[in-house]
Amino acid sequence: MSNISNLAFVHPEARLGQNVTIGAFVYIDRNVEIGDGTVIHSHCSVLSGARIGKNNVIYEGSIIAATPQDFRWKGQESYVVIGDNNKIREYVIINRSSREGGETRIGNNSFIMAQSHIAHDSSVGDWCVVGNGVKIAGDCRVGDYTILSSGVIVHEGCHIGEWCLIKGGCRVNGHVPPFVIMAHNPISYFGVNAFILRKGHKSEEVIDDIAKCYRHIYQSNTAVHNANRRIHEDVQPSEERDKIISFLVEHDFRLAATPLDIFED
Repeated sequence: MSNISNLAFVHPEARLGQNVTIGAFVYIDRNVEIGDGTVIHSHCSVLSGARIGKNNVIYEGSIIAATPQDFRWKGQESYVVIGDNNKIREYVIINRSSREGGETRIGNNSFIMAQSHIAHDSSVGDWCVVGNGVKIAGDCRVGDYTILSSGVIVHEGCHIGEWCLIKGGCRVNGHVPPFVIMAHNPISYFGVNAFILRKGHKSEEVIDDIAKCYRHIYQSNTAVHNANRRIHEDVQPSEERDKIISFLVEHDFRLAATPLDIFED
């Protein structure tokens, strides 16, 4: 049985699962689905197009499925899809897609801290941390197990790979490959995200091979297609090596050999 405050508004067409808690002054719009065990604290707005999974906690003042801040949006029906077991802290805004039938997507088990903004058509993977005040523009992708520290700004269309750490205050204006730390402004390669990879039970041999891949990419003073060839020759095949190579291929080998040039996409 759900626990809904008498001071909340829940549209009669909204679909709520079992044991949902709705606090005071919450607004639940039409065309909303909320899964079992989810808690929505006071003064939140969950607007049309929200699809929220199970056992999420959404804190005070957040807005889920806000209309997109995109001049191309002309009222098309679109969605925000949130998985299970996420914590969304105070005053977070997540915009729905600007495309007909499109989605802005949050995975499972992620922690989105206060005053963050995730814009239209972006996706955040599983087990991510989005720090206080992070701004993610439209059409961005953030891979699984990635940490965006407080104050990070991610420009439109950027793809951040999995197991990354972006240090606080960085401006991400291009693609970031998996397993790395990025720091400074202008943003640059800072090393392999070894501490978090160890927390994820990656072996020392795997971490060493990841570091070897990035020495070829960033520290060999060669073009990326040459670095890619050296990786094939020098690093034993593994899931992690292949993900790095796939990232290079997906982004048309536009990653440059120097740390700063990586973001000229």
